[in-house]
Amino acid sequence: MGLFDRAVVRLLPAVPRPVVQRLSSPYIAGSTLDDARRTVAALNAEGKLATVDVLGEEVTRREEAETIAAAYSEALAAIEGDGLDSNISVKLTGLGLKLDVDLCRALLAELVEDAARRATFVRIDMEDSSCTDDTLTLYRGLRADGQDNVGVVLQACLKRTMRDIADLAPLRPNVRLCKGIYVEPASIVFQDDETVRRSFCSCLDALLDNGSYVGVATHDEELIRRALERLTGLSPLDYEFQMLLGVRERRASELVAAGHRLRVYVPFGRRWYEYSLRRLQENPKVAGYVARDVAARLVPGR
Repeated sequence: MGLFDRAVVRLLPAVPRPVVQRLSSPYIAGSTLDDARRTVAALNAEGKLATVDVLGEEVTRREEAETIAAAYSEALAAIEGDGLDSNISVKLTGLGLKLDVDLCRALLAELVEDAARRATFVRIDMEDSSCTDDTLTLYRGLRADGQDNVGVVLQACLKRTMRDIADLAPLRPNVRLCKGIYVEPASIVFQDDETVRRSFCSCLDALLDNGSYVGVATHDEELIRRALERLTGLSPLDYEFQMLLGVRERRASELVAAGHRLRVYVPFGRRWYEYSLRRLQENPKVAGYVARDVAARLVPGR
């Protein structure tokens, strides 16, 4: 982590809420489903795919989990009704994973079934390491029930991920592969950037060798370069790149222009403030990307 990135993270709690809203607005579609619909339609017009995320996680009441699940159902209906090229991404703690696993399983299954009826897809997001086993167990259960329109996320920084890839291999899972954003102990994660990059590339190799469809989720230019080398010769339908809304938009457009599928993560909802602070605090590198991007927007010609 660079000095600039660390400085940005330290300053975040002192930034007034209206300023956080203004600075984070390019990276969050808005507070309503209509905001997300407009954002996804604009991305589709640029040749980009989308995945919609309803903000909210670590719920403490059943009613909160049910409300988030209902918001996802509305998003699925809007995606179908508008003819949008988008799927949804779901954080299981938002569906009650740490409150009641059975509740989470039921709400998730309903969403996956709803998505299947609408010929779309559900991505199960990966959260911190305390959720990894339960997340993969719920994913395996859905696949055992015959649901193929569901995928998971694996984090290259976790030392266990290559084992997870081997364990999941018979399912040929649809995987979003990312570095990982959560602060975890050195006993379970790789710490330095280059080791994480090497792990990312090894995981990508293993997934592709197994015939998995991979969403290469990174803003790291070195990793994009290495991934492009590894993907040479594959059909553009066998993989995609993924980026966060508002981050490295020019690079995203370049990848699309070069013939690669690219999906943008589109979060929306009333809990934008909590999302903004947490996302940036947990991933100082993204905080640095955002701060530099904001500076570029505010200083013409930069």
